[in-house]
Amino acid sequence: MRKLTIAAALAAAALGTGIGLLNAQQPGFTRTVLQDQDLSAQDRHAVVARAEFVPGGQAGRHTHPGEELGYVVEGTLQLLVDGQPPKTLKAGEVFFVPAGVVHDGKNVGKGKAVVLATYVVEKGKPVATAIK
Repeated sequence: MRKLTIAAALAAAALGTGIGLLNAQQPGFTRTVLQDQDLSAQDRHAVVARAEFVPGGQAGRHTHPGEELGYVVEGTLQLLVDGQPPKTLKAGEVFFVPAGVVHDGKNVGKGKAVVLATYVVEKGKPVATAIK
């Protein structure tokens, strides 16, 4: 019973910081938080995450309460940002998503796609919010 209580407390803490929502997984997509660090910029923190997409996998439409800076480590990713034409990115290329803009990422290659992303977001808000 004590282990269940501790697990529930940890899950609630993760959801409170927004990390739990960041880790919500779509089929074919996994995201692992590597670091969450307060910044000297007032009311901001940085979250570094590694995302992996199986062929055809996608993150799902979502927003962030701050900027996303990404680097494609492996594979081919199609970045779909509302108001912009789709961009196809390959390993070694970078991308930027402005705060609050609806976007999605999809693996359009034959192998897995891996992205390293840094989110500079407002403290106290979910790092990612899914859009239906």
